[in-house]
Amino acid sequence: MLSLRSAPTSRSATLVAGSGVPGRRPRNTITAVKIVKITWGQAYGPPSRPPCAVVAKIRMLATDQCSTVREMNLRDERQGDREPVRTVHLQAFGDHGALVADLVDTLRGTITPDTGISLVAEDAGRVIGHIMFTPSLLDAPRRLVEVQVLSPLAVAPEYQRQGVGSALVQRGLEMLAERSVPLVFLEGDPGYYHRFGFQPGGVHGFRRPSLRIPDAAFQVIQFPAYEPWMIGTLVYSQPFWQHDAVGLRDPDN
Repeated sequence: MLSLRSAPTSRSATLVAGSGVPGRRPRNTITAVKIVKITWGQAYGPPSRPPCAVVAKIRMLATDQCSTVREMNLRDERQGDREPVRTVHLQAFGDHGALVADLVDTLRGTITPDTGISLVAEDAGRVIGHIMFTPSLLDAPRRLVEVQVLSPLAVAPEYQRQGVGSALVQRGLEMLAERSVPLVFLEGDPGYYHRFGFQPGGVHGFRRPSLRIPDAAFQVIQFPAYEPWMIGTLVYSQPFWQHDAVGLRDPDN
């Protein structure tokens, strides 16, 4: 499944090498990322759930020759963002870009204001990153449990390794925690996602939806709404199967 973040374009993006690719840091390197928190009472009054017309503003201090300061906005995806979002995935995932972009188009149909998140990062009005959290089910012994799956995450090639993906992941997790979501699953590089609190799913009693998913890649994060009886098999929503975006395929067998 393409819950991995997009690989730097110096190498081809694959289903398993979504992050942690070694290489030199880009010349325009982000040395500090600061989330400027906006209290929802100040911006909108006290709603029951924070609206997301403006999610967060991030100041990225770049160490280029001009020592410029650039601002990046994180917000909900809008209707007019569909083509720019598709372009980000096409560019970020290389040979797999079309598959991921088509998956995103289908996953949009599973998102409602209460059952998913689609966030974009923009710089000077340009969409430079995108992340989705969409509903799936955990088949627990007591009953089915609604959970979320992080997939996919992509950043425009020229903005990779500058904190954009991390900002999108962190903000999405904060929003889901506010919604009383118990669990978020993903397939991805544990070296990248561990920093956000993700842990191996199998260690905590969760089973992969497919044997083609490597054990180390199957990860979960538990939120306060989680209860100990919530264990079992993750059941992906239909779009992941429809686009054959689950686990790894072996073209030689």
